[in-house]
Amino acid sequence: MKLDDNCKPLDTGKTCLVTGAAGFIGYFLAKRLLEQGCRVIGLDNLNDYYEVSLKNARLERLKPFERFAFIKGDIADKDVITAVFEQHKPDIVVHLAAQAGVRYSIINPDAYIQSNIVGFFHLLEACRHHPVDHLVYASSSSVYGANSKVPFAEMDVVDHPVSLYAATKKSNELMAHTYSHLYGIPATGLRFFTVYGPMGRPDMAYFSFTRSYFAGRPIRVFNNGDADNDLYRDYTYIDDIVEGMERLLHHPPAPDSGAPHRVYNIGNNRPEKLTVFIETLEKCLSQALGREVVFEKIFEPIQPGDVPATFASTELLERAVGFKPRTTIEEGLQKFADWYVEFYQVK
Repeated sequence: MKLDDNCKPLDTGKTCLVTGAAGFIGYFLAKRLLEQGCRVIGLDNLNDYYEVSLKNARLERLKPFERFAFIKGDIADKDVITAVFEQHKPDIVVHLAAQAGVRYSIINPDAYIQSNIVGFFHLLEACRHHPVDHLVYASSSSVYGANSKVPFAEMDVVDHPVSLYAATKKSNELMAHTYSHLYGIPATGLRFFTVYGPMGRPDMAYFSFTRSYFAGRPIRVFNNGDADNDLYRDYTYIDDIVEGMERLLHHPPAPDSGAPHRVYNIGNNRPEKLTVFIETLEKCLSQALGREVVFEKIFEPIQPGDVPATFASTELLERAVGFKPRTTIEEGLQKFADWYVEFYQVK
């Protein structure tokens, strides 16, 4: 398959339903598709897991597009999902709505069952009764649990999750495979690794570190202050993620052997030490502000549900659609720092 074939835009005659459209990845994907002339239906319940004002700010940037329609609704409400499919008849579904966060799943497990299990079931049922060209859904690198073999590959055993969030995402993969097998739904699951960038999620470490600095608070670093046994994360810039997803949308899996269902890692394949990531963020904020930024740090033990390292093997996705991230953490964090300073008007 030629790279040019992978880069072609989605057919603008298609209608794409993006759940979680007010979320970080959902917003950027919807924006990319709208810029190409596609019709996009955005669905989001605008919950208050993090500040709703940021979700509304993302939506405000989508509203000028004539081919964008927003529906406020909860995927856990089957009537809402049914009505969306009956009225808008989506050709492609990108399911990104979910209760996110590893640590929050320990505090509020009910939210994960309702959104990630019940809500996903409703999406699958809708795709069963209203067939679509392709269902792309969000899984997570969290499914790899405490696997020590790196890089993580799609064929690795993922039967030992260490958080309820991870368990729900593994369940999504099993549910999608079952529906794909039974009803021929072309479905692709994406195991996202750490995604970052402007307008990102405030609960993510880089965002919360920045917020703590401007609030005059120390940052909490969950690595015990041990640089020799640091946490490693596979950080992927949002533009690279969106490009990979865009390429994948018009390449549904074929039922060549078994169910038309595939699962891919979508990450950077270049894990960075948490301490290096923090140092880079300090430098980028210093550049954005024109003065030196140094975080005050409190070192704490690794948190329940966290894993020591995430490291993606992305060979399968590269072979399938030519996906290869290009943004370095220096470039990506600089864009985030510049956006944060401007958006929040900090000095």
